[in-house]
Amino acid sequence: MAPVRPIRQSRKLHNVRYDVRGPILAEAQRLEAEGHRILKLNIGNPAPFGFEAPEAIVADMVHHLPEAQGYSDSQGIYPARTAVAQYYQQRGLRDVNVEDVFIGNGVSELISMVLQAFVDDGNEILVPAPDYPLWTGAVTLSGGVPVHYLCDEDDDWNPDLADIESKITEATHAIVIINPNNPTGAVYSREVVAGLVDIARRHQLVVLADEIYEKILFDDAVHHHAAAAAGSDVLCLTFSGLSKAYRVCGYRAGWVMISGPRELASDFLEGLTLIANMRMCANVPAQHAIQTALGGYQSIEELIVPGGRFYEQSMLADRLLNEIPGVSSVRPRGALYCFPRLDPAVYDIDDDQQLVIDLLRSKKLLVTHGTGFNWPRPDHFRMVTLPDVAVLEEAIGRIADFLATRR
Repeated sequence: MAPVRPIRQSRKLHNVRYDVRGPILAEAQRLEAEGHRILKLNIGNPAPFGFEAPEAIVADMVHHLPEAQGYSDSQGIYPARTAVAQYYQQRGLRDVNVEDVFIGNGVSELISMVLQAFVDDGNEILVPAPDYPLWTGAVTLSGGVPVHYLCDEDDDWNPDLADIESKITEATHAIVIINPNNPTGAVYSREVVAGLVDIARRHQLVVLADEIYEKILFDDAVHHHAAAAAGSDVLCLTFSGLSKAYRVCGYRAGWVMISGPRELASDFLEGLTLIANMRMCANVPAQHAIQTALGGYQSIEELIVPGGRFYEQSMLADRLLNEIPGVSSVRPRGALYCFPRLDPAVYDIDDDQQLVIDLLRSKKLLVTHGTGFNWPRPDHFRMVTLPDVAVLEEAIGRIADFLATRR
């Protein structure tokens, strides 16, 4: 009898990581199977922490269910795409129209679709460090090479423009901008956004702007669309959606909007349309939520001001983390995370993944290690700030107790 041939994963996955849901989550699930209760602060999913979708969004989606039983146009239903186009028109991008919008099953799907349509083997894509790791994984899976440019913790986590310039080669094709940033909570000024886009302009790069947290801003932070700086001469793909600001992660309703010199990108856009056709369409019921969400009452505004849960929890987490000896955290100006640093002079850490596994086993608390976000040193971790203040105080107290044993 011939030997049984093992069935292996594709070699395309060999350099792909997604540690937000990786081995650490598997260990948490193992502990849960043993009967332990795990406080999961690893994923920006508002629903488990008591955040619910606005009633109007739920009602409108339910109302349209009878007409959402078949496939839609592969780019998305017309009312949803119109609402997205009008959203950007109202923000000064008057050249945007319905044909420039693709609806997807969340931003995650659209990132993968765009990169599959755009990237050839060996193409280099500039990605921030730290990043949302799907960007690095999707670039790799599409055959490209992610090249990480540094964000400067001592400069409120702003991108290091000189570092970006130093990493551009003839193989560089695009730059990813994550603003507001996951995992750092940075929100880039108009000047920083303009500087990033100017690099793209001078080097003929496509801008890939991940703006899913654009409505989650604290204090005086203001979001500036990369597409506005890109204007008519830099192709910009803007990714956003309902998941975070409207607390409907499970609906999977996102979009990508194309702006700039589309006439130069007709071949690429043909490829993107082909891939959109191949997956048939995005989840149709959730598409009906988009027009209501963008055109209705913006309840997110109640959550991001003093007294609102997003605001108060973010500020509390920042303060409590900074009170732990040897821990420093740059105050987040947006998004739903803190990305604190563990001083190497206080904590001798060689393996930050093992550190968070030890924290998980000891304190039944799940966070994500910093190198999981492609940060080059094992001296950070990310935690979500979604639990209410009492739970956050308990959680950060557990972190403090654990770190006291490691100093």
